[in-house]
Amino acid sequence: MPVHSSVSGTVKAVKNHAILGGSALTVSIENDGLNAVHESVQPKGQLEDLSAKEIVAIIKEAGIVGMGGAGFPTHVKLSPPPDKKIDYVILNGAECEPYLTNDYRLMLESPEEVIYGLRALMKVFDLREGYIGIEDNKPEAIKVMTEAAQAYSGVKIVGLKTKYPQGAEKQLISAITTREVPSGGLPMEAGAVVNNVATAAAIANAIKTGMPLVDRICTVTGQGVREPKNLKIKNGTMISEIIEQAGGYASDVGKLILGGPMMGFATHTDELPSTKTTSGILILNEKEANLPQTTPCIRCGRCVEACPSFLQPSYISAYALIDNLEMAEKYKALDCIECGSCSFVCPANRPLVESIRIAKREILANKRNSK
Repeated sequence: MPVHSSVSGTVKAVKNHAILGGSALTVSIENDGLNAVHESVQPKGQLEDLSAKEIVAIIKEAGIVGMGGAGFPTHVKLSPPPDKKIDYVILNGAECEPYLTNDYRLMLESPEEVIYGLRALMKVFDLREGYIGIEDNKPEAIKVMTEAAQAYSGVKIVGLKTKYPQGAEKQLISAITTREVPSGGLPMEAGAVVNNVATAAAIANAIKTGMPLVDRICTVTGQGVREPKNLKIKNGTMISEIIEQAGGYASDVGKLILGGPMMGFATHTDELPSTKTTSGILILNEKEANLPQTTPCIRCGRCVEACPSFLQPSYISAYALIDNLEMAEKYKALDCIECGSCSFVCPANRPLVESIRIAKREILANKRNSK
């Protein structure tokens, strides 16, 4: 996938740099402060004149990925096998993750861009209708998006019950279409493609201006930051600099989380670059982050009751912790959506979602290596 600089300036180094969960090859650029745009960045024409293939090519060239957190390349999601007929295009505006409000702000301030992006996605699959799901605890967003959609009969705004994890792909598809994604399957197995509202806005920007995905809205919040706010950030900006723009730390930091409290990733340092999927930076103070000590599983079954994917998290986690990936996979570890509901309700404070997440990564890595 093409890589774009979010600033103009001089390349100072190409080297491995620490990122969340490991390291990656990065390009360090000294910003010249001019915000000069490359001459190749030009509008791509009117949506009505673009073919489906041209729209997908524009999305690929712009480096657009899923901005809800997964970061999956959007052009791949828009290129299903010929035998997979897509009947529904859905935008996720639920934003069910606690603390985060970046998608909410986007829908309030740029509803036309979101709808333009949805219309582009509808054209890719030659569909007359597209859906935007928004939880009903965001009445203002529903109102603004509904008003903006009035000019397009095929754009449907769907109010959803406020219920975590309503914004997960499988749950969103079920709520809007009543179709179920089969175990081990992808949304296309249910004839649906789901994208985030921010992804749709990025598609609109790429078509209208030719600008690739070089920035995004990020929620900086929590008791540990002085001025919680939503900021538009350039990709690659250091997390420490973003926090400074929100007034800096308000107190001793108990935990720093990239993302939200349920599906985010805790990090021990703020000397990390932001990415296209940095939807939030959550800073908890020591009191908030002081969790009870982990104790043995008491077999209460609360994690099973809470799991929206109808799994047995305690069993998957137990096998993951002893590195028995075969049994973890047998108990459908790959169906876990990593929503964190199991860990949230666990009275023993077991590392359920964390261990399952690691097991999933290893299972998928082994599958790739075996090929």
